[in-house]
Amino acid sequence: MPTTRTHVLPGLLLLVATLLCCLASPAPAATVSRAAPASAGWPLDPRPEVVAGFDPPATRWGPGHRGVDLAGRPGQVVLVAEAGQVAFAGTIAGRGVVVVRHEGGTRTTYEPVSATVGVGDVLKAGDPVGHLQLFGSHCFPRSCLHWGLIEGRDHYLDPLLLVGAAPVVLLPLQPSVLLPAHLGVLLPVPVPVQAPVPVQARGWAWR
Repeated sequence: MPTTRTHVLPGLLLLVATLLCCLASPAPAATVSRAAPASAGWPLDPRPEVVAGFDPPATRWGPGHRGVDLAGRPGQVVLVAEAGQVAFAGTIAGRGVVVVRHEGGTRTTYEPVSATVGVGDVLKAGDPVGHLQLFGSHCFPRSCLHWGLIEGRDHYLDPLLLVGAAPVVLLPLQPSVLLPAHLGVLLPVPVPVQAPVPVQARGWAWR
C-alpha cells in the first residue's frame, strides 16, 4: 500500500498544478472574424462605421435590432451587397425601402433609400440601388443606412456576415483538463461526491 500511494501522489499533485494553471490563464478571445465571400461588399463606400449592431429578437414579434445601422450622409449612393434581383422598391410607412433577392434564398434590405431601381431589375454586386435619405434614419439627426439580411420567410441574420465583420461567439471549454501529452490521458475536474445513504432495514433509501 505505501508503494501505491507513492505512485499516486505525484499524479495528484500534477493534476492540481494543471488546474491552477488553467484557472490562472486568461480566457481566450470571445470573438473572431469570418472570411468574407468574394462576391459580397459593403453597401456604402468608403467602408462605413457600424453605428448599431445586430441584436435579434428572442421571439418573432419581440424587440430587437434586425439588421445593422451604417453611418452615411444624405444623398449618398447605396450599393447592393451581392448580385441579385430587386424584389421590392418603394415606401413603407413613408420610408424608402429596397429589397434584393439573392441565390440561395436570402434577401438583403436597404432603408431609408430613395430607389433608383425597379422590381425585377437584375443587379451585379456593387450596383447602385438608390440614395440614402435622412427621413426615417435610425440614427436621426444623423443619417445612416439600415442594412438587413433575411433567410427564408423571416429568419433574420447578421448582414455583417456577408463582409466578414460579424462576431462569432466561441463556446466555453468543457470542464476537463488535458494533461501533458506524454501521459496520454484526459482527466475530468474532480466533482464532490456525496457519501452513500446508509443501508436501512428495508434496503437502500432511494431519492
